[in-house]
Amino acid sequence: MLSENQIYLASRSPRRRELLRQIGVKFNLLMMRETLGRAIDIDEQPLVDEAPSDYIYRVARTKANAGWKRIMQRHLPVLPVLVADTIVTIDGCILGKPRDNAHAEEMLKILSGRTHQVLTAIGVGVKDDVQMRLSASTVRFREISEREIRSYLVNNNSLDKAGAYAIQGMAAAFIVEISGSYSGIMGLPLYETAQLLAETGIEIFQ
Repeated sequence: MLSENQIYLASRSPRRRELLRQIGVKFNLLMMRETLGRAIDIDEQPLVDEAPSDYIYRVARTKANAGWKRIMQRHLPVLPVLVADTIVTIDGCILGKPRDNAHAEEMLKILSGRTHQVLTAIGVGVKDDVQMRLSASTVRFREISEREIRSYLVNNNSLDKAGAYAIQGMAAAFIVEISGSYSGIMGLPLYETAQLLAETGIEIFQ
């Protein structure tokens, strides 16, 4: 077993922290920023004709490698690095985090009355070895009026959320049904996370 059964979490998402605490995983936040506050450069632009699943795997793996590089640069204790990345896809198009409220409104109009997929890729890296898992869930929205969308955007921060919504917030009122992982839609699929951690020596049930 690894020292103190701890990991690094390379994510600023408070939702992912909550989910890890839910299953009793001890973690240290790995800040992915330079000394002056500049984020480590990770290319999150989709490649030409890149499938959504290939894209999300690539970004998560890149983040894991960047996290491990940060550990080596700072001479931090050697612990597994957990990363995750979430996107919404519809009609083969990737909906990441909106640029601004106008972009968020556009996204929600696209999702209104339709079914979309939420993909979350997670990776656990130890040195050059990164083990990956993908969680794919399906979400169906009811028809949403422009008034509802604008009210939602006024009362909720959509800019840090893939597809401009959070399932655990007010947007739950838009959702007719889901198929897949609720925690995966939130941003960290707990079943896949527990499996990956177990393979790394981090046991949740001891």
